[in-house]
Amino acid sequence: MWTQGPYNPNTSMYMTYLGELLVMIFVSRCLCGLPFLSAFLIYKSRRRHLSVHGTIEDFLQAQNKLMPIRYNYSQIKKFTKGFSEKLGEGGFGTVYKGKLRSGLVVAIKILTKSKTCAQDFINEVGTIGMIHHVNIVRLVGFCVEGSKHAFIYEFMPNGALDKYIFLEGGGTPTLNCEKIYEISCKVAYGIEYLHRGCDMQILHFDIKPYNILLDENFNPKISDFGLAKLRATDQSIVTMTAPRGTMGYMAPELFYKNIGVVSYKADVYSFGML
Repeated sequence: MWTQGPYNPNTSMYMTYLGELLVMIFVSRCLCGLPFLSAFLIYKSRRRHLSVHGTIEDFLQAQNKLMPIRYNYSQIKKFTKGFSEKLGEGGFGTVYKGKLRSGLVVAIKILTKSKTCAQDFINEVGTIGMIHHVNIVRLVGFCVEGSKHAFIYEFMPNGALDKYIFLEGGGTPTLNCEKIYEISCKVAYGIEYLHRGCDMQILHFDIKPYNILLDENFNPKISDFGLAKLRATDQSIVTMTAPRGTMGYMAPELFYKNIGVVSYKADVYSFGML
């Protein structure tokens, strides 16, 4: 039969000390291993995120008609061969001709730093980037890299409508009446799609000849959605904090608040002036 020996305080203190030491070692190893465990989990999460992101980018590259692709600035320079062929220049940037890896010819607008507005950039990507219509220019991609901002559009060989109707020196227009009528109707189809054909009603607010581009067959496409405003289809009135548009094409209610509310009719007015 086992009997307990006499109580030894030294033995009890030793066991208590040993227990505390083991606990401290265990806790220390846990604390030391926690950063490594966290780093490993973060690494795996980032690798998984990058893998998913790469898969999405590859899919968008292959199906670039679905939505715009984000490119970096070095790719933009490569597409334009060092910005060697200028197509035009306006108040918000310079447009260059380029070619993507797929062989698609594009027009690349490099935005002017002093004129670049974050909200205008978001408007452009958030509206034109998500809609597809035969009479609306397609946004193929974009670039946001520090202060460098750019849009990549489908290339329109015949440029903007303004150069065919506002001739320098009073020259003879190159478009006959039938073609001008056809262009007018197709621009109207594009505006109707923006107002009625999308999940959200899109008000352009800058319908003018400079923003009507012509493809190789002189089919018109509405471009430049930097001033666009989205609203729910069940809303009839647009709240405006400041006028937007181009003088000569702006509806009066955009700058005279006491004559009426702002609605989709502002685009209809601009179309009438066009």
